[in-house]
Amino acid sequence: MPTKTLRIPTPDGVADAFAAFPDDGERHPGVLCYPDAFGLRPVLEEMARTLSGHGYCVLVPNVYYRQGPAPLIDLPEHIGEEERPEVIARLKPLVDAHTTDRVLRDAGAYLTFLAAQPEVGPGPVGAIGYCMGAVLAMRTATAHPDRVAAVAGFHPGFLVTDAPDSPHRLIPGHLTAEVHLGLAENDMSPEAIREIEVAFAAAGVGHSTEVYRGTVHGFTMSDTDAFDPAAYQRHWDRLLPLLGRTLKNG
Repeated sequence: MPTKTLRIPTPDGVADAFAAFPDDGERHPGVLCYPDAFGLRPVLEEMARTLSGHGYCVLVPNVYYRQGPAPLIDLPEHIGEEERPEVIARLKPLVDAHTTDRVLRDAGAYLTFLAAQPEVGPGPVGAIGYCMGAVLAMRTATAHPDRVAAVAGFHPGFLVTDAPDSPHRLIPGHLTAEVHLGLAENDMSPEAIREIEVAFAAAGVGHSTEVYRGTVHGFTMSDTDAFDPAAYQRHWDRLLPLLGRTLKNG
């Protein structure tokens, strides 16, 4: 699949990004893909290539661009349990700095940039995300309901919290996209799952919230110990039909 390294103008600067496109010369639906807390790196690029092979133009931004281009820290080739605490400690300041206000400013810029690419066809896009990226995808969809028709979040971060701006609080009255959430066993409590299901029902959107049994947080990421090949395949089995139903392919 053809790929590009792109620079996205935002209200706060310029974000570097990776993009993958089908190689047939046609225009295809766009998908904005938010990475997990470990950020833009080869495993996300490979997933973008895989998705583009199914007929989508995929944009993966470096959400930490305010602090510098990706990669901001030297990640080990494989993030094992021994390496994970140190990596998380180094990333925590970047995650903490990525406030809701910044997320929303970036979301509009990313969507506008994606729609303007010559490979991207008219019509709505999908917003997908992994770990904290699922929160970013949900915030993007609730802020831009006229532009996002599908949301998918896998091993999501904090979608239901006590905060006034918790993502689930904006779902009723704002979300119009169809949603799939693929959860590891301990990603969300039963109470949190019920709460977000109530929010989806109030919004009147198609949705599925599925616990992928036997998995741990991060199960899609092949460069970590959390990777689960069967759950990774299931994630594609849920994501591709969702995009096929909601985005006009071709």
